[in-house]
Amino acid sequence: MTAARKTGRIGSLAVAAALLAVLLAADWRFYKRYLTYDPMTTFVDVDWYRPFDVVAGGDVPPIVTAQAGARSIAPAALDAALVAARETGSLSLLVWHAGALQLEWYGEGRDARDIMESASMHKSVLALLIGIAIDEGYIASAAEPAATYIEEWRQDDRSTITIQNLLHMAAGLDRPSRSAGPFSDHARARFGTDWAPLVLAHALDDPPATVFSYNNLKSQALGILLERATGRRYADYLEDKLWRRVAESEARVFLDSPKGLARTSGSLLTTPRNWLRLGLLYLNRGRVAGEQVVPESWMREVTAPSPLNPNYGYHVWLGTVHEPERGYGKGVPAFVPHSAPFAADDVVYFDGAGGQRVYVVPSSELVIVRTGLPARDPVTGAFLWDDALLPNILIAGVPDRPGRETAAVPGGN
Repeated sequence: MTAARKTGRIGSLAVAAALLAVLLAADWRFYKRYLTYDPMTTFVDVDWYRPFDVVAGGDVPPIVTAQAGARSIAPAALDAALVAARETGSLSLLVWHAGALQLEWYGEGRDARDIMESASMHKSVLALLIGIAIDEGYIASAAEPAATYIEEWRQDDRSTITIQNLLHMAAGLDRPSRSAGPFSDHARARFGTDWAPLVLAHALDDPPATVFSYNNLKSQALGILLERATGRRYADYLEDKLWRRVAESEARVFLDSPKGLARTSGSLLTTPRNWLRLGLLYLNRGRVAGEQVVPESWMREVTAPSPLNPNYGYHVWLGTVHEPERGYGKGVPAFVPHSAPFAADDVVYFDGAGGQRVYVVPSSELVIVRTGLPARDPVTGAFLWDDALLPNILIAGVPDRPGRETAAVPGGN
């Protein structure tokens, strides 16, 4: 290589390095998130989610814990559930039945104080806040056009999207590309530092109320709508209207930037015990210690099957129809195994990526919380998860009641 060519090459590398430095400096928070995200470790790394807003808990009634000799679920069922939790990579398992906590287990190195990523379970909390805002008069009704509050949608066909369409994942909005590159909408939606323009720029892919398609942009749009309707930051409204009344300790809400937009499609970081309390809120139709925190009429709407997907309500999943592989609708190449129908026909559940779950079974007075990341098949590498497993083990362990036969405990002796 001649001296001139060598000098030119060094110069080109220097220019490229300078351009890269400028690029990183211009949006360093995005690139830090993009380059450091690891689903297997970030899940429990709370500091990764900075900046965040802190949501304070309140003075709520204590959770009653059943003594070892006075548990109301069959010991074989509790044992089988614990084995299943361990074998599927769980970090926590909480089982509540008929007024008391029957089982509280944490994986090695974890305890009741730990907070962690919840993924899309946050959506089932967001749905409650929309109902509270309607009850308080900030929003007229779920049938109201979203463009009443999202002015960016008023001048095109998105003006026909209703709040209910967004809650049902039936708004028709297109999806970010699945490209993993740093310049893709997919990456910017996950790790970006200014989510609102990205969310509000997406056009319709289908007419509203015609196609079910699970899409995080719809939940983000609801978060923007809620802040604009109430005139309050999301975390402040969450704390004042729900968290202080329900939760025993704080939560943290991931933000795109300091004092920026909350991620309302996921990343509500809190303890499994607080998720248990949220499950109890659903079980008790919006009541806590005799106080109606969420209108009962709204709780009925939230858990009613939607027209396009009988297994989906307002940002919450239902066990209405058995699907051996539960899908997420148009454009989502993901399915969750569901080996058998639920053993009760009224199961409601929060679903977060990686097997974050809160199962609520009103007919059995049962709430189950499971957090963690599923174990992988040693041969295929696929995540091992079955949505029917834990609920059916524990439903079978609930004592017999008139008109109900007690089933054999799956996996039990």
